[in-house]
Amino acid sequence: MLPRPQTLPSPPTPAFTGGTLDRAAKLRASSSRVDGLIADPAARAVFSRGDAVLVSTDGSQLVRAPLPQTTLAGRPDGRPAPLLLGLEADGPLFGIDLDWLDEAGSERVSVAGRLNSLRDAGMLLPAPEAGLAAYLVALTSWHRHHRFCANCGAPTDLVEAGLSRHCPSCGRSHFPRTDPVVIMVVQHDDRLLLGRRPVWPAGRYSLLAGFVAPGETPEEAVVREVREESGIEAQAPCYVTSQPWPFPASLMLGFIASSPGGEPYCADGELQDVRWFSREEVQVACSEGSDWTDSEEESSPWLLLPPPVSIARSLIDWWLQLASGSEPGRVPGWGRP
Repeated sequence: MLPRPQTLPSPPTPAFTGGTLDRAAKLRASSSRVDGLIADPAARAVFSRGDAVLVSTDGSQLVRAPLPQTTLAGRPDGRPAPLLLGLEADGPLFGIDLDWLDEAGSERVSVAGRLNSLRDAGMLLPAPEAGLAAYLVALTSWHRHHRFCANCGAPTDLVEAGLSRHCPSCGRSHFPRTDPVVIMVVQHDDRLLLGRRPVWPAGRYSLLAGFVAPGETPEEAVVREVREESGIEAQAPCYVTSQPWPFPASLMLGFIASSPGGEPYCADGELQDVRWFSREEVQVACSEGSDWTDSEEESSPWLLLPPPVSIARSLIDWWLQLASGSEPGRVPGWGRP
C-alpha cells in the first residue's frame, strides 16, 4: 500500500483562487427572480473579450459598470443576455462579453478601463478579483463556443441565468466543461523533474502535466503521465493544491510524488527535453534574473521557470520550501499510516 499523507505542509495559493462571490445558486431556477436582478438599479457587469478582461486604469480591480441596455433582451443572432455571476454586497453582478454589444456600446464601456490578458490580470489583481476574472472568462468563452446542441445541432437556450444551456429540440441540457489536468512535482535525491516543449521560449522548463483519462483517478494519471513523458516511475502521488485554468477549460490538480530515479528521456515525443534539476539550479533560476549557466556541468543549462501566474511556478516555489531531500512520507508534517 502506498504511503498517504496525514497532514500536508501549507499548500501554495495559485493565482485565480480565493474567489468570494456568492454564485446565487438558489435564485437561478426562477426566471422572474433573475429578471428582478437584471432590473435592479444596483446591478453591475464585468466585461471580457476573448481571454482578456476589462480592468480599471490602475489595475486594482475589474471594471464594474451598469448593464448596457443592448444586452437586456439578448440578441437575435443567439448571443446571450447578461450572465449572472452572483451577488456582491452592493448588488447582483453579471458577466458580459464585449463582442455581444454593438460597436457604440462596447466603446462606451471600454473607455472606463483597459483590456488585460487573463494571465496578466492573474498576477496584478487581488486574489478575489483574479478569481472572478477567471470565472468570467471561463463562462463567456463557453457560451461563445457552445451555442448549438452537441447532440442534434439545434440552437440552444440560455438557462439558469447562464450556468447551463438547454436544447429545445432534443431536450438535452449542457453544462460548462471543465477538463481535469494533473501537474506534478516529481522528486528524487533532492532533484526536480522538469521538461520543455518545443514551442516554449528558449530555456523554459516546467513540471510535467497531462489530462486525466476516462476511467482514471488523478493519482493514476500522475503515474501514467510521468512514465509516458519521461520514462520515470512516479510513486506515492499526494494531492497538494489546485487552480482553475480557463485556457480554455482546465482544472489543474497539483500533486507531489517521489521517484526511485533513473535517466529521463522523451518517451512519447511531446517533450523536446526532460531532465533532473538540482535544488540549487532551481533556486538560482527563481532568483532575480532567472537564468543560470554552469559551463562545467552539461546537465546545468540556462533555466527559465514558468511565470508566477501558473500553478507550475507555485508548486516549484513550494517545493523549494520543503526540507532538503524530503520525500512523500518523510516531508516534515507528513506521516505514514
